[in-house]
Amino acid sequence: MDFDRVESPVTVKAYLMCAFAAFAGMLFGYDSGYIASVLAMSEFKKAYGNPTTGTYTTSQKSLIVAILSCGTFFGALISGSLADRFGRRTTIIGGCIVFIGGVVVQVAHISITALVVGRLCAGVGVGFVSAVNILYMSEVAPRHVRGAIVSSYQFAITIGIMLASCVGYATQDRTDTGAFRIPIAIQFLWALVLIIGLLLLPESPRYFVKIGRLDKAMKALARVRGQPIESEYVLHELAEIQANFQYEQQLGEVSWLGCFSGSVFTGGTNARKVFIGVALQMFQQFTGINFIFYFNTTFFQQVGIRGPFLISMITTVVNVASTPVSFYTIERFGRRPLLIYGAIAMAVCEMVVACVGTALPNSEVANYCLITFVCLYVFFFASTWGPAAWVVIGEIFQLPIRSKGVALSTASNWFWNCIIAVVIPYMVDGSEGNEGLGVKVFFIWSGLCAACAIFAYLVVPESKGLTLEQVDRMMEEVSARRSGKWRARENWARDLGGIGGAHESIHMDPKKSSTSTASAREIMR
Repeated sequence: MDFDRVESPVTVKAYLMCAFAAFAGMLFGYDSGYIASVLAMSEFKKAYGNPTTGTYTTSQKSLIVAILSCGTFFGALISGSLADRFGRRTTIIGGCIVFIGGVVVQVAHISITALVVGRLCAGVGVGFVSAVNILYMSEVAPRHVRGAIVSSYQFAITIGIMLASCVGYATQDRTDTGAFRIPIAIQFLWALVLIIGLLLLPESPRYFVKIGRLDKAMKALARVRGQPIESEYVLHELAEIQANFQYEQQLGEVSWLGCFSGSVFTGGTNARKVFIGVALQMFQQFTGINFIFYFNTTFFQQVGIRGPFLISMITTVVNVASTPVSFYTIERFGRRPLLIYGAIAMAVCEMVVACVGTALPNSEVANYCLITFVCLYVFFFASTWGPAAWVVIGEIFQLPIRSKGVALSTASNWFWNCIIAVVIPYMVDGSEGNEGLGVKVFFIWSGLCAACAIFAYLVVPESKGLTLEQVDRMMEEVSARRSGKWRARENWARDLGGIGGAHESIHMDPKKSSTSTASAREIMR
């Protein structure tokens, strides 16, 4: 059996259609990035800080940054059920509408309360989008470039962070509320573009299979593969998806509690997959990347670096320029190598920053070292853990628990994102007269990156080049360390009966369109 026939060939138009879904990362990236510049603006401090001193407290800084992640945590959890009930695309659009409501609150009234409520509301919307978009992209992307397509989501995040930094740099010297209101209000544009684009994209074919609408599944699959609806390739792929889903349905409907069934350490159990997804997203936050993008401008001010807004913008440019490297490496070398060696490289960079900064505090040498190795650290994150963590959680869950598994994994990302945003200001700045760690915080990030490498080596399987259905079988049969050598040996539609035998009735000569059309009609009944 030629297992490459399981998936349709794809046109350039179809690739662009899949890639556009990655634009959702702009919401996540920009909303996460603008706060770093805004917090350091004098006009923001006057408007939101103490009227006398023109500053805000560490607790206010912590709350303003962390509340977005709190909202996204709950949004990501809720999104799993919504995606199964209303569809992937509809849930993402709904998240955009909630996000717009949060932006309106932030712009309409100047107060800590309005800012916090608005960021909480916007966070819920980002939670919907961030979880379901990974699910949607993983389900529609062709398997041979799925890693690159899903990585483009991380690329969109980096572009959002960079644009937020550029806008903040451009408005920093304004002497009115436009200094911070303009960066906040620009978010309207990203949400509107995403809504309009999604209205033109098809729903996920796997969602239609899940709800039993095979006629709509065939039409959606034909669109995302750029093939005519009667194409044999479309029939083969749809038959494979449906046959695998029918097999999984024999095991019964999976509830939220069922996501934690089975052993955490062996086999293809739900618990093992959820553990991998949740832990992987936790470790992505433990790399310390959001310390850089949430607090870089204020941190650079604290350690005495000249031009903190400019240096902050440079780190975001490095982030954007580095991410496309993963489009090639994630498919050429696989997910595991990027996670393992990327974590080691980040650990080394952060250790150098911590050692030099501690040995030569307040010196030009330490500042140049910090800038150089922070940029190298950002490069390694953007080309490895940034995209690879999202790719893996989009691939390891079978269809009955995919929406719930991705939601739990994404919620883990936002939970730890929130914890870091709350704790880091106190760790770095100190409070109530206590001195903070300052640059020594990089010792912590270095140790955690080393733990990331160990986790990836022991736990994360290799899913490069496999269909989503084959990934499930691979995890049942081999351990993570042996997963890179696993190869598919069966065809679901052939071995499990397919859709009423439709798969077997297809002639392999693509010119025999009458047979293909008859098979299509059989599937659509």
